[in-house]
This record gives sequence, C-alpha cells and structure tokens, in this order.
Amino acid sequence: MRTSPSVSAPPHSTAPGNHLTRLRIVLTTFFALDGFIFAGWVVRIPAIKEQTGASASDLGLALLGVSAGAVITMTLTGRLCRRFGSHPVTVVCGVLLSLSVALPPLTHSATALGAVLLIFGAGYGGINVAMNSAAVDLVAALRRPIMPSFHAAFSLGGMVGAGLGGLIADSLSPTHHLLGLTVIGLIVTAVAGRTLLRLEPPTPPSDVHREDSGPRRLNSRTRRLVIVFGLIALCTAYGEGALADWGALHLEQDLSAHPGIAAAGYSCFALAMTIGRLTGTTLLERLGQTAILVAGGTTAAAGMLLGALAPSVWVALLGFAITGLGLANIFPVAVERAGALAGPSGVATASTLGYGGMLLGPPAIGFMADWFTLPIALTSVAVLAALAAVIGYSTRR
Repeated sequence: MRTSPSVSAPPHSTAPGNHLTRLRIVLTTFFALDGFIFAGWVVRIPAIKEQTGASASDLGLALLGVSAGAVITMTLTGRLCRRFGSHPVTVVCGVLLSLSVALPPLTHSATALGAVLLIFGAGYGGINVAMNSAAVDLVAALRRPIMPSFHAAFSLGGMVGAGLGGLIADSLSPTHHLLGLTVIGLIVTAVAGRTLLRLEPPTPPSDVHREDSGPRRLNSRTRRLVIVFGLIALCTAYGEGALADWGALHLEQDLSAHPGIAAAGYSCFALAMTIGRLTGTTLLERLGQTAILVAGGTTAAAGMLLGALAPSVWVALLGFAITGLGLANIFPVAVERAGALAGPSGVATASTLGYGGMLLGPPAIGFMADWFTLPIALTSVAVLAALAAVIGYSTRR
C-alpha cells in the first residue's frame, strides 16, 4: 500500500523540478554572458577614448548613447515580453548585444561613437529587462529569494570579461578583442537560446498575474513605494555603471596604473559583487531585507570614498572591492520588494529605474570630471549609496 504512492510520485514531481532547474541554468548563462560582454567593452573605454580623441565631456556625451538606447528599449521591452514572451525577447536581444559590441572600435569621433553606442545600449537594456522578467517568474515558481544568484552570474561574467581584457590589453587591439566577444556571444546565444526557446515559462501565481494584468488597481501608496524601491536601485546601480566606465580610467589617469592593472580594477569590483551575491540568498534568509539595504549602502559609501580619494593604486583597488561587497545585493532586493508589492509591473518599474541609474551615471561622472576632477566626481557614488541606505531604513515597515 505504501509502495505505490512512492513509485508514482516522482514522475509528477521530478519533471517540473528538472524543467525549473534547466531554466535556471539557461537564464544564469545569459546573465553571465551579459556581464562578460559589458565588461569587455568597459575595459576598452580608455583605448577607445584615445582613438577618438574625445575629452572627458565628449566621452560622457558619447556614453549617453548607451543610456539613451537602453532606456528607450527598456520602456518597450516589457510590452514585447508580454506579447511574445520573455524567452524569445531575451534571445533576440542577446544577438543584438553580441553584434553591436564590435562597433565602437570602428569609430574615429565622439559623435560616431555615440551613434553606435545607441545600438549597443538597445541590446544591453533589452536583454536586462527580458532576463529579469524571466527570472522573476522563476523566483515566484521556486518560492525562494534566489534573485541574487542571477546577478552573481552577471558579476562573475563581468569579472571574467574584465580580467581577460586586462590580460590582452597590450597584445590585442580593441577591434580584434571586441570582435572576439561578438563571436563568443553569438555562439553562447545560439546554444543557450535554443534551450531557452524550448522551455515554457513557469506559470506565475494567480494573484501576481492579476496584478500584472490590472496595474490600475494598485493604490497610490503602493505606486509610490514601488518608485521608492526603484530609486534605491537607481542609487546603487549608478555606482556600478560609474565604476564600470570610469574605474579603469581613474586608476590609469589619476594613479598612473599600468593598463593591465587599471583593467583589473573593475575585475576586483566584479569579484567582490560576485562573492556578495553568491551569499545573498543566505544573508537575506538570516538578516532580512532592511538590514541588507542599510548595511550594504553604508559599506558601499565607505568603500567608494576610499577608492575615489586613495593615494595609491592598491588602496583604490581595496576601496573598489569594499564598494562591490556593499552594492552586491541592494539592486536584487529592491527589485524583489517592488515585485512583492506590485507583481511584474513593479519589477519592470524598479528595473527600468535601476538600469537607468547604471547607464545615466557614467555621463554624469564625465561632466563632473570636467567641472571638478574625476576623483571628486566618483565621490558622488558614495553619496548615492548612503542615500540608498537612508531610504532603505525609512521603508523598513
């Protein structure tokens, strides 16, 4: 009598489990690829700046092309995901991202660079919204706070991409390096995308689905809270974007670091973020979300002050690592809390604000670097991280 149920249960339980496991692996692959390609681009920014002859403000305007392309695409990607599904949109944006990363070395002026970065930004913004939408569905199905693990994959990909860029900075031109990233990106997208397209998205809980299909039913207080969590994501993602685009230049220009060491700056930051996010699920289960927001913002503020105002390269690298540990889980927590309040529509709002901060931060740093100095401009990262901690504490209830 007891044997029969135990024999018949696995077919009903293991198949969904295997499906969700495969989906988690494939989504993790896309997050890692996104970080790998983005880091490969950012470590080549000093070389592209020299190639185009752009000033700091000219480079900031060109980098605004990434921001503009991404933000415009983000506003459309949510609708595309609802119409065609987040899985196909992820694959299409993966192809666009891979192809567009090869374009910046082909430019020889700040204007041309900004134009091609519009395309790169479109691919980057689109794949981030699509991936996060798919990840949110999976988190809801698994009913565990595993969102940090996906962002850990992004950070790990960024660490590998930056480390590889540092190793080949002297031996390989930006053109050949970024073309290689295109080839790798298309191969990974072809293999992982084929699997992703075969996997059906997990069915979201009925209450979340109703929220998404009727966002107008949310009251004004809930909308305000979603925007608040989006602002927390913006404050912290601003720092990630600033370090990605300006960290290497700060080390090379202000502290006279070797190009390879300068490229390792973002690698140290990405490694610290990876470690923090790999432990994110455990920390969230033990400490809670408010503690992660407050402690993370405070730690990041202290680390960025050290990194921006450090008198030597190695002290700056330590500051970058501390900043990475502090920022690691704030963005995933903010997105998760927005989703708990308003379902997928809340996730979309918080993600768009957050990635907007990541992409709008670098141009802002460029303008402040021209007005003041680059180290002073980078202290704005510390200011916004501290602000995120204050906002996180104020929303503890």
